[in-house]
Amino acid sequence: MISLTGSVVGFVVSLLIGALGIYIGARVVTGTDDYGYALITAIVGSIVGVIVAFLLGWLFGWIVVLVAWIWVINFRYPGGWGNAIGIALIGWLSVVAITYALAIMNVLTFEALGIPGI
Repeated sequence: MISLTGSVVGFVVSLLIGALGIYIGARVVTGTDDYGYALITAIVGSIVGVIVAFLLGWLFGWIVVLVAWIWVINFRYPGGWGNAIGIALIGWLSVVAITYALAIMNVLTFEALGIPGI
């Protein structure tokens, strides 16, 4: 059985890793160097994703959650939809690499909050 402390720590670590992915993507695509901004983006993206999944996920599946997440990135970072997609792609790939490495070392499981599909 997972304890409340373990759940909270897992939530925080996953959120921080998800924000790191967004930070890396934003740094590469737009040159934005602000981890706190990426953290807020990950939090907002998670909240919007949960709401959209609840309201429309049953009809459109994960694709609508992905579009909502990219919309949040587009809203928060300069450059339009192309940059938002670039940030999302680089962020997603970064988080896959980070969580894979940490999972191999048995530090955490293969998931991250703030990044859809992980």
